[in-house]
Formats: sequence, C-alpha cells, structure tokens
Amino acid sequence: MSKVITVFGAGTGLGMSVARRFGREGFRVALVARRKDRLDALAERLAADGIEAAAFAADLSDVTQVPALIAAIRDHFGRIDVVEYGPIGGEQNFTPAAELDAATIEGLVPLLLLTPIEVVRTLLPEWTERGDGAFLLTHGYSAVQPLPHLSGVGPVMAAARNYAYSLHGELADAGIYVGTLAIAAYIARSEIAESAIAATESTLPVVDPDDLAEHYWAMYLARDRVEQIHPEIPGLHPAAR
Repeated sequence: MSKVITVFGAGTGLGMSVARRFGREGFRVALVARRKDRLDALAERLAADGIEAAAFAADLSDVTQVPALIAAIRDHFGRIDVVEYGPIGGEQNFTPAAELDAATIEGLVPLLLLTPIEVVRTLLPEWTERGDGAFLLTHGYSAVQPLPHLSGVGPVMAAARNYAYSLHGELADAGIYVGTLAIAAYIARSEIAESAIAATESTLPVVDPDDLAEHYWAMYLARDRVEQIHPEIPGLHPAAR
C-alpha cells in the first residue's frame, strides 16, 4: 500500500507544492483546510498530474475535531505516514509586543500549538507500531529570531518549534522523524503573499513554494537535521544543521 501524506492548511502555495513533491514519489495526498470547495479544486489539479488526492474540510483552530479528522483520513486511505502542518493564513497577523494582550495569544494558541500537538498524539501509536512516520512543521522566521513589531504569532510558533525540537530528540530512535522549516519570506502563489504584497511595499523576499517543498523532501529522506531556514539570513541566526 502506497504511503500517505496529509497536508494541514492546504492552499495554493506551499501546501500544493508539498502535495505535488511527495505525490511525484508515489504518495497519496490528504488535503485539509476549512473550505471544501477550494480543497476539491486542489485535489482535481493533483489528479490531473496523476496524483491520488482527497479533500477533508476541518477547522484546525478547533482541537476537538482532530480525532474524527484523523479517523476520516484513515478510513479513506488506510494509513497516514507523513504530516505537513502549516495552516497560517491572513487571520493570524503579527502584533507589536508592546500592544500584545492575553486574548490575542489565546486566540492563536489552538491553531498554531494545540492542534499540531494533538495531531501528533493521535498518530503516534500508528507510527510507533510501524517504526516509521514523519511530522513536518512549517513556521515563520519570527519563531526562530524574535524581531520588533513581529510578536503575537511569533511567540506561539516559537512554542511549537520548541515542542518539535524536543519531539525530534525523543522519537528519532523509534524511526519517527520530526523536522521544521522556518520561512523568512512571503510564499509565491499563496493568497496571503498576494494580498500582503499588494497592500504594502515590503522588502521581504518572495520564495518559490516548490523550493520549500524540495527542502521538505530532502529533510524527510535524510532525517539528519531538525530545522531548515529558507532563505538563510546571515548575521541574524545560523541555519540549523
């Protein structure tokens, strides 16, 4: 039975590129996001490339939906081998640290921290029994390097990154890989990048999601690093090795 990757927060940017990259290697693809119509369109595009894909609508900010969601994907595909988790969207905005309040952080925690933890907890028995599995966590560069005016999202993603580092150390000997990709740029072809670039004169670079997906495939195969930063930013923080 061919392997299955589940892309949480699937969209036209990184999610689609990850689905295609793993799909080219024979993976079947489960696409997860809120809007079923958009997911169905992505699944049709993958099918046109010869990749088996199915859409699963879910609100990932509601951690209570995770067990039923995982069960539905298993019922359809029979297994889940890899998770790529990166459902960041336009609703998750940066907040200057001096303006941050508890309610803002509380609103970000379910999507960016609690749900990925629950996803891993739900899948660990399957991965442990098989002696194989992978959890790929996508986050922004502010999780790695705190920056002025880019708080709110950053601290919560930093907590998820901390969790991923610990998890990597605990599970590597069991054949389960945990890796994180920190993105210091807008992602081309994504809705959030298109709207942000149109609304501002940001100097933040724009990266090709196919390049990011290639990083994930290489990390999945090599399993020799916890983190990759792309693009690397000299002088701020060294890329993890």
